[in-house]
Amino acid sequence: MDPIFYLLLALLTPVTIHSMPSTLQVGASTALAYKFSKPNCNKTCGNLTIPYPFGTSKGCYLESKYNSFLVTCRDAVPYLSKSYIKILNISLDDHHIHVLGNVSRQCYDELGNFSSDIRYYFKLSKFRINSAGNKFTVLGCSTFGQIAGSQFENYKTGCSSTCDSVETVVNGSCSGTGCCEIPIPVGTTALNVSVDNIDNVSVTKVPCSSAFIAEEGAYNFSSLDLMASRKTSYPITVDWAVGDETCASAKKNKTSYACVVSGSTCTDSIYGSSAGYQCSCPNGFEGNPYLTNDIDQCAKSINWCNSPAKCENQQGVVVCVCPPGYQTDGNKGCYKVGDADGSRPFGPAIAIAAGTSIFVLVAGSSWIYRHRAKKKHIKQKHKFFMQNGGFTLRQELSKDDGLAQTARLFTEEELKKATNNFDEHEIIGRGGCGTVYKGVLSPNNLVVAIKKSKVREQMQISQFINEVIILCRINHINVVKLIGCCLETQVPLLVYEFINSGTLFDHLHNRVNGSYLSWECCLRIAAEIAEAIAYLHSAASPPIIHRDIKSTNILLDENLVAKVADFGASKIVPRDHAEIATLVQGTFGYIDPEYLYSSELTEKSDVYSFGVLLAEILTGERAVSFNRPEEDRNLAVYFVSSMKLGNGMPNIIHKSFVEDDKNIEQIKQVVMLTARCLKMTGNERPSMRELAMELERLKTLVETPWADNRSISDLNETRSLQTHNVAPDAVGCADIGSSSITEFKFK
Repeated sequence: MDPIFYLLLALLTPVTIHSMPSTLQVGASTALAYKFSKPNCNKTCGNLTIPYPFGTSKGCYLESKYNSFLVTCRDAVPYLSKSYIKILNISLDDHHIHVLGNVSRQCYDELGNFSSDIRYYFKLSKFRINSAGNKFTVLGCSTFGQIAGSQFENYKTGCSSTCDSVETVVNGSCSGTGCCEIPIPVGTTALNVSVDNIDNVSVTKVPCSSAFIAEEGAYNFSSLDLMASRKTSYPITVDWAVGDETCASAKKNKTSYACVVSGSTCTDSIYGSSAGYQCSCPNGFEGNPYLTNDIDQCAKSINWCNSPAKCENQQGVVVCVCPPGYQTDGNKGCYKVGDADGSRPFGPAIAIAAGTSIFVLVAGSSWIYRHRAKKKHIKQKHKFFMQNGGFTLRQELSKDDGLAQTARLFTEEELKKATNNFDEHEIIGRGGCGTVYKGVLSPNNLVVAIKKSKVREQMQISQFINEVIILCRINHINVVKLIGCCLETQVPLLVYEFINSGTLFDHLHNRVNGSYLSWECCLRIAAEIAEAIAYLHSAASPPIIHRDIKSTNILLDENLVAKVADFGASKIVPRDHAEIATLVQGTFGYIDPEYLYSSELTEKSDVYSFGVLLAEILTGERAVSFNRPEEDRNLAVYFVSSMKLGNGMPNIIHKSFVEDDKNIEQIKQVVMLTARCLKMTGNERPSMRELAMELERLKTLVETPWADNRSISDLNETRSLQTHNVAPDAVGCADIGSSSITEFKFK
């Protein structure tokens, strides 16, 4: 029969148990079973309720390196730690703090002179600004607003707002006319909000420009805000977590583990292993998982249970416990076993039936639990699949049979098995957008790299699907190969070919093998990158703008062959469009200044970023470095100014290159190419196809210096032989441990 039948039968069968006291739950409020603050601590500041781990004095809050959980109460106004960031609300459920952020603004008088100029700086010691729940908004005409600060690395981004007059803007619309907005970079802990006029044409007609961060939905654009700054602050959502390690690490040290309530769950912070963890109450319970239950509900009332039942506190509830020889009467009292109806005891048959009923009850409950758990898991995977863009991906794949055959959809179980359940020992890289694991796929033992995103929000889901579609369309030896993806986990996963020699950034700045790359090797790598980007711009169908060319996005394999990676920010360009209007996105130091100010993305934006990359290779300097003087922090500016001082040859070229006179002419030509890439106007820059051809020519001359004295036909014959028989690293890379010779062909 159906197990549910036995379950119902068991529930209707009377039970006699002589070895255990019977109990009855009598419904104490679960919320009352927890305290929200420590004893003898201030529970409020003004209108704010302060739950532990936050507190207003020593011993009342969770101790941390930066006293992050200290609430400073000044004149009944709560502030975060010792700052002047006002707290509006603290939530234990979603681990958010809602704070008040100010507005940066510039206003002019009727003569066009400054009447006010306020810049806003926002710094959190440990917590992070929630990317999904906030927007950066800029108001004004001919205005550029910018946020700069720190997250996993220093960054700078912004957007521009233009309009002819107040009359031309549309209230409620924040699409670039009078008002623009962009998401907050993920993982931000500190930022500097500024606003500047691009020109002074309309400052008397539209006197005020402003920039601010606000929670999603907290601001609705109004043309009145262009005439005067009506509001000086907006709410901001901040994420908080405890500790500076993962749940697994924290549990090993029980004295400092913060999830003290029995049955509470621990979740790693979405911002990485050093960002801490969060505690949640058991399912069906409310309250504070950071404080143990020490409220005696039985002592608060003498009417919980009827004698001889005794009242006992248990987690989240109060129960009435019957003494041995008594059975619960179904209410708050007990009756003595053997006195059913006040006359005769239960017979042995009833006791046997009771035992059988309990067995069936347990077995049936277990089956139902497993069945429901399995059904719930399947439903959850389907939910994640849809949230992670599965429907969109299916639509895109259905349009192109070639794409459908390229992208493999992995199951969660396959990738868990490949990474030993995403063990920390399998991590091979971390970044602003996620963590990369090394994995081995069954049954062919294929080694892969699995990228796991840190956060799950709609903008990043769009980027994720965008990256899948773009990589499926690309088939090039110098572009990292996508193997497939998984959408049925909480955060989407991408599976790539495994590239085992780190990034170009590692080799240039972290000195992977203790020495700088040779000139021959650097020139070959630059030529490979240029060829890959040129392929994206002109050979891919449709064309693709990468939008985030930088040394950390260039992977190197065991032969130091370059592989362009990370297409999350890339854009597909319609054939009839030379440029795309889009929100500014990229990495500070590599972003095309023309794109930054106009929001018009073109192929020449990639050329500028490639120019910064060339300067990085030539000098060994980082794209942005706070170790250089303030005027030289940006490498592009530093490189161009050094060229002027050195009469065309910068004095910052890496010393290992200039020590060998035989390469000076090629170095000079690459320097001139770099300068052309770094032109402020896109029209003055070369195309990536021109760069690829020129770098390939220079690479050939370095590999075969005697070619200068041969005829053009001989040179072409030599190039043909090299393309089929010479490894890219056969010359000039032996000093870093690569000596194998492989065939080198572009697909």
